[in-house]
Amino acid sequence: MAAALLTRIAGASQLLSWRPKSLPDGGPIHKEPAGQSPETGAAAAALHKRRRAALLLAAAAAAVLPQLSSRRALAGDDQDNNGMWLTGPLPVPSVTNKIANAATGTRSFLRKGIYAADVGAAATAFRVKHYAFDLLALEDMIGKDTWNYFSKYLCLKATVMYYDFDKLISAAAAGDQQPLTDLASQLFDSVEKLEDAVKRRSAAETQACYADTKVVLQEVMARMA
Repeated sequence: MAAALLTRIAGASQLLSWRPKSLPDGGPIHKEPAGQSPETGAAAAALHKRRRAALLLAAAAAAVLPQLSSRRALAGDDQDNNGMWLTGPLPVPSVTNKIANAATGTRSFLRKGIYAADVGAAATAFRVKHYAFDLLALEDMIGKDTWNYFSKYLCLKATVMYYDFDKLISAAAAGDQQPLTDLASQLFDSVEKLEDAVKRRSAAETQACYADTKVVLQEVMARMA
């Protein structure tokens, strides 16, 4: 009995493990690799071509861009450094004429981080005149709760005018340099007194200092006309 049972089990296992070597029509059995079809192969080939094209484009750009940058650096130095825009950090301005406060060597109203483009002597004179006109409008703000705005506006405009005056004095004829220096010193002395009055928030003192500054501002506008 046991021998007959073992024989039957062996026969059944042979039946389960049998696989045909060919199809009924005689053709061989062919299986595609797992996870791949003709369509998948075509897509992979197309992807490979795109990657190759991208690599070639990147290599060409890497070879050309340094040459373009070098040519631009050689040909564009004058254009990049024309004074109308900055190609580096904000410069620290300085003055060469005697328009600073004799006691302190500077001016109390000067503010850092302000850049005024180098626009030439004629345009600089126009800017000084325009800023003097702007400061004449501050009179309406005296005595109101606008001390901070008054001070910031005054210092901003006066800072640009300070460095512009220095450029104008340097570019002026020898006979005009001293009168311009005296006018600048008179203006900036008045602005320092006005700024000090604004810091104390004294309406009466600010009004008195502004009256003196207004006269000088009008003289500046007439001189820059």
